[in-house]
Amino acid sequence: MKHTQKFIRFLLLFLMISSATVVCKAASGIAPKNSPVALNGKLQVIGTQLSNEKGAPIVLRGTSLGWHNLWPRFYNKKAVAWLASDWKCNVIRAAMGVGLDDSYLENPEYALKCMTNVIDGAIEQGIYVLIDFHSHKLHTTEAKTFFAQMAAKYKNKPNVIYEIWNEPDYYSWKVVKNYAEEVISTIRAIDKNNVILVGSPHWDQDVDSVAGDPIVGQTNIMYTMHFYAGTHKKWLRDRTDAAIAKGIPIFVSECAGMEASGDGPVNQTEWKAFLDWMEAGKLSWIVWSVSDKNETCSMLLPRASAEGNWDDGLLKSWGKVSRNSIREGNK
Repeated sequence: MKHTQKFIRFLLLFLMISSATVVCKAASGIAPKNSPVALNGKLQVIGTQLSNEKGAPIVLRGTSLGWHNLWPRFYNKKAVAWLASDWKCNVIRAAMGVGLDDSYLENPEYALKCMTNVIDGAIEQGIYVLIDFHSHKLHTTEAKTFFAQMAAKYKNKPNVIYEIWNEPDYYSWKVVKNYAEEVISTIRAIDKNNVILVGSPHWDQDVDSVAGDPIVGQTNIMYTMHFYAGTHKKWLRDRTDAAIAKGIPIFVSECAGMEASGDGPVNQTEWKAFLDWMEAGKLSWIVWSVSDKNETCSMLLPRASAEGNWDDGLLKSWGKVSRNSIREGNK
């Protein structure tokens, strides 16, 4: 009997120590064993290819949350954990709204709270995370302030990728480039190495402008291209291929299968064409979006929980396509 009691006490002590170790690792930011970050470490750009710490090509596949100021309920660690475990995302994008009501411009403290929830959740899961300044308009001062804060907080985390301007709309490449150079300098004064993503004019379609006048003197930067397969067809793939051929590294930080409005039917044929093209070119990609608006590109029904556990009955058509595409790519 005494031996049994000793064994039980030993077992309880062992379980307590094991549990504490897991908690400590999560709190310290150590990536869980066999997680994407544990396996690949700090990312780097070699030529036009996103690569892992050892220099091997890597492809990130994941999903973007919707604007934080419109769908803040999904900006929590449990939703991130579900996307990492069930959807098999090796990257997630936190889209900090800069514009519309209650955005970062009006309510920066709340925006930072939402963003850190997701970023910290991604670090705990050992997946990569895009810190997305989700704006269509120019806000140089605000962006520099925000990214200085993010760099100071996360500069030692290999999980982090900075996306410094989601989708410049009607600005010239000269304006976008000047902005990018200022923001990149702000980040690099604090964080020397983590990858930075730079947008291009006309909602990240004008990668040909970038190819004609790229940013120089910087390392570990890539340029974003966005597509909606119902609107942007082979012409955008060809334009992007031409930019890559000129040495421009491309990251598809937002994409979806319907029209550019975010609505209309999912064009399965064009989505597959884009998906096959990205996979053949080893391009990283992120689908839009974890939200519950009455539109095609919102993946969830309004009754879906804020914290994951979404079965097929809670996923809209695009949500099912997105989940299947990510799981297939990251299996």
